Amino acid sequence: MELSWLNTFLTAAQCGNFRKAAELLYISQPSVTVHIKQLENELGVQLFERDKKKMRLTEEGKRYFEHAKRLIEIYQSGLDDLQSFKQGYTTKLSLAISPLLVDTILPFVLKTYLNKNPQVEVSVKIVESTDIEATVLNEEVDLGLSCLNTVHSDLVCEQLYSHKVILVTSNDGLDFVDEEAVLTSNFLLTHNHHAYWDNLCRLVKRNYPSAKMMKVSQVHITKKFIMEGLGVSFLPLCTVRKELLEGRMIEVPCNTIELPQANTYAVMKFQHTKQRKFLEFLLNYQL
Repeated sequence: MELSWLNTFLTAAQCGNFRKAAELLYISQPSVTVHIKQLENELGVQLFERDKKKMRLTEEGKRYFEHAKRLIEIYQSGLDDLQSFKQGYTTKLSLAISPLLVDTILPFVLKTYLNKNPQVEVSVKIVESTDIEATVLNEEVDLGLSCLNTVHSDLVCEQLYSHKVILVTSNDGLDFVDEEAVLTSNFLLTHNHHAYWDNLCRLVKRNYPSAKMMKVSQVHITKKFIMEGLGVSFLPLCTVRKELLEGRMIEVPCNTIELPQANTYAVMKFQHTKQRKFLEFLLNYQL
């Protein structure tokens, strides 16, 4: 069996048309027909039903489609692994990282890790904390860095950091900023973190019933809105440290609202050497 037959079969099945498949594969339409016929002879089944107007997979064709896709994936995975080995990589580490953590010094930490561990090939997925548990559970990644705890029995969850949450506003050059004035004269941008906002919103409303709120789901968008004067927010200190140091934001002292903590967790299905070594390196830094 030739891999080219499988590739032609998958392309034709997805297109539903031999002519379109030929165009995508840069081969002639008769070649597509030959590949399909050779594969059908090899398998001993008919893969497509053909008439003048339509072409569709037979029951056997639908059944074989997933097998053919896996064969191609295994072949491609082998090529990718060999290419990585030729480039000097001996270990692969895949990470799922919450978007919120990208706004910390984590990118710098990751860069430092790669410089010190050139043999490790790292891939990163940016995944919402609410979806990291499933991503790790399905073994799409080796390790998740999440803002949410998990109690799933098949997963290991370790708290890595606890971050102070502060109220921040844009720096308008004022000598004094007051909690009440800030919260009652601006939109409070909420729900940019998955853990603490529901309770915090209740506390704000209880103390400042006139406070207006606007949901903004991403931290980096929240920060842009704040610096444009569109509102204020309660954010983990680790996500606004740079803006505070540069004077683009200022912290507003809170005396009537008990501020929460924002935690970072490592989520794993397996505690293999590559996961443990990365976490040991990560804990040398304070995000």
